Amino acid sequence: MKVVLHNIRSMHNVGAIFRTSDAAGIEKIYLCGFTPSPLDEFGKVRVQVHKVALGAEKYVDWEKHDKTYALLDQLKEDGHKIYAVELSDNSIPYYKEKLTKEDKDKAVIVLGHELEGLSPAILKRADKVIEIPMMGKKHSLNVSVAFGVIVYGMLY
Repeated sequence: MKVVLHNIRSMHNVGAIFRTSDAAGIEKIYLCGFTPSPLDEFGKVRVQVHKVALGAEKYVDWEKHDKTYALLDQLKEDGHKIYAVELSDNSIPYYKEKLTKEDKDKAVIVLGHELEGLSPAILKRADKVIEIPMMGKKHSLNVSVAFGVIVYGMLY
């Protein structure tokens, strides 16, 4: 399984997603838009990412990408199935998408901006839009917490 992080603002969220990705056996993380990478432009460790990732950023393969749409199009062309995480009119509960062993290798989870979510252009590229059903008033989870729920729910 691969993960695309599009315009995630918080370095702490990025670090937490790296840590969960390592625990769940994620193959690769694509850091898109303004999502911060574990290293700054000078190749130095970003302390805020490292503090939460606890070194997982060294074990999970990652790549910085500026063009999210082109990346998603390429992944689809390569046979991957895109799962966008977003509450929307056509989203389905994540637990209805249990992946087989074969599906896991070609699955891509896409997570977006902490407040704005994913753009319509990204949602349009998704094979499925998945959600975590919300019972409370805020209808919201932290993006790194949502990732943990979804990745383990779909994988195991």
